[in-house]
Amino acid sequence: MKILDIITALSHEFGTGDYVCGGGGNTSCKSETTLWVKPSGTTLSGLTPEKFISIDRSKLAKLYQLAAPAVAAEREVLVKSIMDEATLSETAGRASVEAPLHDALSARYVVHTHPFIVNGMTAAKEGKVVCKQLFPDALWLDYVDPGYTLCMVVSKEIELYQERNGHEPELIFLKNHGVFVSADSPERIRELYAEVMNALKSRYVEYGLNADLEISSACSEESADAAMTLIRGAMDNQDLFIASSGLFAVVPGPISPDHMVYAKAYPYVGQPTKDGLAEFVARYGYAPQVFVFNECVFGVAESGKGAKLALELAKDGAVVKKLCTAFGGVNYMSDSAREFIENWEVESYRKKQI
Repeated sequence: MKILDIITALSHEFGTGDYVCGGGGNTSCKSETTLWVKPSGTTLSGLTPEKFISIDRSKLAKLYQLAAPAVAAEREVLVKSIMDEATLSETAGRASVEAPLHDALSARYVVHTHPFIVNGMTAAKEGKVVCKQLFPDALWLDYVDPGYTLCMVVSKEIELYQERNGHEPELIFLKNHGVFVSADSPERIRELYAEVMNALKSRYVEYGLNADLEISSACSEESADAAMTLIRGAMDNQDLFIASSGLFAVVPGPISPDHMVYAKAYPYVGQPTKDGLAEFVARYGYAPQVFVFNECVFGVAESGKGAKLALELAKDGAVVKKLCTAFGGVNYMSDSAREFIENWEVESYRKKQI
């Protein structure tokens, strides 16, 4: 079987709701000269072999000799231009911004996902300690802004790991971000994921936890309809799409880039009013995409898909928050990390693709 067929199969296998939401996660495979990586903003489950972006690895390597500007916006523009130059002309789309990170690993296959089972550890206060206990051979990285900065930090840490251990890490856990699994065979990718998921599930069982979303009350049709009228009126937009659910414990802050991209960092709690919305926007700089009131939770967006994704990420975040209680509770992202994601052009592009 060709490597593109293999990475496509792996993408479908790990592109389910147990591992990613929306356009989250990315996959790649490589030869000596070429890296094939998932396009930004596409779903793992929807990939076909011809959709992968092919990249000239020798041109991509220029990133590692780059004298990067200190200003984040200028740096990302320069990085994007180098990645565009490295992208081979016969492929359409835009490569995942984490392509250099995939290239930094010599393993043929790389599968990066954000499972709630894993993020119950990576987003937890004691996540680093637990990771060392459960996965002593893994590489753990404290939170780093995604994009070029993350790629450079990971590349250096991989080098140091190899110097210490004589081989590259097969597992890389990123704080508040998920896991990278790399191997030369699809069988080993599957084996590693099974080890990770089983070890964490067993630890949650020890704490009397499961990954079920606890919905404390149903959202009646009458309540949902009344709430939707209030939301559209407060936001002065009758064309908004709204997805509804019964009440659950919505995460009250930023826990990962993906949650912020599709559901924003903070929910609006309480009955929405124009004054309340104005205060929310003044405080956070954006309109909310998740509302909690009338014993319901609502995802709100300009499209039906966006509204469903906002609600889906809110639910995913609630499960992560629940699982984090096994390891000291949630360690929320810092204001600077949150602001970077909120203002990052790459994530705006990714959201638009979905």
